[in-house]
Amino acid sequence: MSTTPDFHHEIEQYLYHEAALLDDREWDRWEALFADGGTYWVPLAHDQTDALNHASLFYEDAVMREVRRRRLNHVRAWSQSPVTRTARIVGNVMIVRGSRSAGELIVRSTFQLTEWRARRDQRQLAGHYTHSLVLIEDEWRIMQKRVDLINCDGVHNALEVFI
Repeated sequence: MSTTPDFHHEIEQYLYHEAALLDDREWDRWEALFADGGTYWVPLAHDQTDALNHASLFYEDAVMREVRRRRLNHVRAWSQSPVTRTARIVGNVMIVRGSRSAGELIVRSTFQLTEWRARRDQRQLAGHYTHSLVLIEDEWRIMQKRVDLINCDGVHNALEVFI
């Protein structure tokens, strides 16, 4: 798909901003990036096309994201004492479909995430993000964030923070 360098840069900066919010545990500011009805999905299989009729690692609407955000910030959340620290790299950003004039985009990128918690091994997660973005009042909002882990069908310790 052909895009201008400035537009591509705008979308890259949007994804980098989202990653920084997650790494900084700015859960409420991250939530504000979602459109009404937006979902966060981490499939359990590489070829999974349906989030509703098949098991997923996560499939969260605004209510479920709110439950998790509250738990992650709660002072009695023993699993977050000390808190999980993350650093992620987002790259290979490609606008697959859509345009600003259409008000919709599908953006694919790759990521590498390092997660650390005291008294646990450091963990590496990697995969692809697919963001379905919609333009609302001249701001891009997430209609769906799909996270395809390269080892989605592997055995995982608890995945607590948003990937």
